[in-house]
Amino acid sequence: MSETTKETVIEQAEEKKPLLTRLEEEGEIAADYLEALLDIADLDGDIDMDVENGRAAVAIAGGNLSTLVGRNGEVLDALQELTRLAVQTVTDERSRLMLDIEGYRVQRREEIAEAALRAIEEVKSTGTAVRMASMNPFERKIVHDTVAESDLTSESEGEEPNRRVVILPA
Repeated sequence: MSETTKETVIEQAEEKKPLLTRLEEEGEIAADYLEALLDIADLDGDIDMDVENGRAAVAIAGGNLSTLVGRNGEVLDALQELTRLAVQTVTDERSRLMLDIEGYRVQRREEIAEAALRAIEEVKSTGTAVRMASMNPFERKIVHDTVAESDLTSESEGEEPNRRVVILPA
């Protein structure tokens, strides 16, 4: 087999690589990047990788990592973007990787879903739209998903960083 043919076969195999394998690769790249970051910052943490909802998910736990979460998750959001860029640099593909530190996103998801359920009940009882507080894209998606499970609709309005979800009556 010629060298050109081998390259073509390899390229075709890469194109057919299952999505799960690519997502696992993203998780590995992200974990390596984050491990180096933790070493530089002299922080201890255990890194866990998974694939959730069609995206790579990396979680860091252990030690005192609250500084990596920051106020309202701002540092966490920045680290997630940096990690996505690190993955993109290696794979040449945009990453939708989710990063969680000390369970912040898990806890925040529960809080946002509960707030959305309260707002849904208010819309149902009053018949008027409810505008929620400003949220980042992760939080707005939680509200939209929660509203989608009810008989109501929602839409986002405003400009970042003041973009919010409006829950509309049926």
